[in-house]
Amino acid sequence: MENAVRNEAVLGAGDAGIVLGEGLTTRVRVPASSANLGPGFDCLGLALAMYDEVEVTVTAGGVAVTAEGESASDVPADERHLVARAVLRGLEFAGVSAPGLALHCVNVIPHSRGLGSSAAAVVGGIAAASGLVAKDGRRPALTEPELVQLSSEFEGHPDNAAASVMGAGVVTWMDGGSFFARRLELHPEIRASAFVPLTKSSTSETRGLLPDDVPRADAVFNVSRAALSIVALTTDPTCLMQATEDRLHQPYRAEAMPTTTGLIHALRDRGHAATVSGAGPSVLVLGTDVLGDEEARLAAEFGFEMVQLDMANGVEVDS
Repeated sequence: MENAVRNEAVLGAGDAGIVLGEGLTTRVRVPASSANLGPGFDCLGLALAMYDEVEVTVTAGGVAVTAEGESASDVPADERHLVARAVLRGLEFAGVSAPGLALHCVNVIPHSRGLGSSAAAVVGGIAAASGLVAKDGRRPALTEPELVQLSSEFEGHPDNAAASVMGAGVVTWMDGGSFFARRLELHPEIRASAFVPLTKSSTSETRGLLPDDVPRADAVFNVSRAALSIVALTTDPTCLMQATEDRLHQPYRAEAMPTTTGLIHALRDRGHAATVSGAGPSVLVLGTDVLGDEEARLAAEFGFEMVQLDMANGVEVDS
């Protein structure tokens, strides 16, 4: 009900200082992401070159959403759609209203696989709102910190959202209700490979598997590995195997994702720095070598598809 009231207010012509003109259009391209990267639970993220696209046009009234690609038939076609909710939130934040909106979404990022599809949807929507505001010209576009804050509010944590906003690698943190991020310039030789299964996973369900308390030794272990991961990602990729070790979340989720866990062990036994991507069930490998047929066959044995991905820059909004 709160969202419905908010949406009506944003669309109402008299409820914001600036009313966007019918026909105004913007297009957005937003990358996938992987979070945690092993030890950096909720505070490390990486943008990956797999992109969703959003086009938003101001119309005479109502909110209508069309979609193609990944899970296109499984999502609402009105203001309940996550991208639409994010556009409306961005306009509300900017103090801008629209009589109506038409959205078209091209979905490439797999849903519920640990590759940041929901964060990409939110970032895409808020960035589209910013693009409309910028094209209108009477208010400035949203700043990068504002994009991080607003998109992270949807997610409850900033790692995926900040990576999709800023690109490359990110270190993120929370302070009260505020979300912050800083970009990491990645070592140029680091490559990413995603291993994507057909099965989906619920982040809320996998978060429910985590204990409230952990042994001090495990906490100290993860602090050391998270610190080392910054070195590995930026200056010394030879540290990636040790830098991607984790004791805070992956062991507790292992039983719920047996094939993911099995593939990670098999890859690490072969010398590849494999981790759960986000909350899973996808697997991410970071390294300086190009993976090939042997790793692709191994992935297939576990029911996964290997996808080689470049590192990505942040969200792109047409000017």
